[in-house]
Amino acid sequence: MATSVIMPRQGQSVESCIISKWFKSVGDTVHMGDILFAYETDKASFESEAETEGILVSRLFEEGDEVPVLQIVAFIGIPGESLSDSNIKTIPAPSSNNLQIENEISLTTTKFSGLSSVSSPSESERLKISPRARNRAESLGISLKNIIGTGPNGRIVDSDVINASKLFKDSYSMESKDVKDEEIIKVSNVRKIIARKMQESLQNSAQLTHHTSADARAMLKIRIRIKEAREKGSAENITINDMVCYAVIKALQKHPDVNCHFLGNTIKKFKKVHLGIAVDTDRGLMVPSLRNADDYTLSTLSDQIKELANFCKKGNIDPDLLASEASSFTVSNLGAYGVEIFTPVINLPQVAILGVNTIIYRPAELGSGTFGFIPVIGLSLTYDHRAIDGAPASAFLREIKFEIEKLEL
Repeated sequence: MATSVIMPRQGQSVESCIISKWFKSVGDTVHMGDILFAYETDKASFESEAETEGILVSRLFEEGDEVPVLQIVAFIGIPGESLSDSNIKTIPAPSSNNLQIENEISLTTTKFSGLSSVSSPSESERLKISPRARNRAESLGISLKNIIGTGPNGRIVDSDVINASKLFKDSYSMESKDVKDEEIIKVSNVRKIIARKMQESLQNSAQLTHHTSADARAMLKIRIRIKEAREKGSAENITINDMVCYAVIKALQKHPDVNCHFLGNTIKKFKKVHLGIAVDTDRGLMVPSLRNADDYTLSTLSDQIKELANFCKKGNIDPDLLASEASSFTVSNLGAYGVEIFTPVINLPQVAILGVNTIIYRPAELGSGTFGFIPVIGLSLTYDHRAIDGAPASAFLREIKFEIEKLEL
């Protein structure tokens, strides 16, 4: 009896995935636990393992195809087996919610014959490598044979391939008279999805950005105290970004009209603050949601933000937390890159996003007619003018400035 292979569902918010690579061809022998294919959501990558043994008798989709979740993508059977409604067994795809597959299978009878059995390496002999590392090795022309994996259970990860390529370049030297000054790089599936979402955001909303700056002296004093405490053994490490996020949460509680989703004919107002935190990773920008962020103190908020960022960088973040609908407001910080001003793009259906800039020094009155230079942090608020007018948006931005300037540890 032929067994169908189902595209898994990775979280409630994921409706489709892109097949990034097939590891088995039609006619290949499949063992239990073999990696059949790699697939991607807009932010994370996964691998699908075989739940049964046999021959891969059919692939219904190819690399680069976008496949709805819970859709049949392939069949595993035996050589010469006929695929018909009466001899197809469906194994539910692994899912965090154990969702029942409701798809009805209707396939015309197709005869597969003459498929020879191809030997497949055992579990101990199979190469353990992440999809990103495999793609990197292929693009660089690096052999995987002598690479030692540093990932879990000896798995080869992206950094292993990068290090191997550096060693290869150091040991390989030659003069070339025909050096090309250009390179064509294929756009990754993840980048395509990010590009589409950013374009849709700008096309389907009325975005406007206001800029201001806040006195950063209070935050810098707190950072000095945190560093002094860490030198004495404290594990706490509250960052400037943590403090800004804490101030944003306080401001959102006072300005609930910004803590919303604009849904066309309706506006969804949130009583709790679900804060989106922009995180830069090797796979691209991820924006996980910190649910009920208003329940945390400054210290526990700092811990939660770091934990979310680590999940994103490791690639094991819950896909549901990456959906733009999971957050009620987003903070994007480019201060570490020295950016003094920028225009962040809203994660629809959210109605606003705050861009955090670097700290610079500006002249200001210090009191008693004395002037000097003080540190200020730039704040850039982009809002959807369909949902918020300029005055309340400016009042909200002013509130963030006020909360930052009065911060206390």
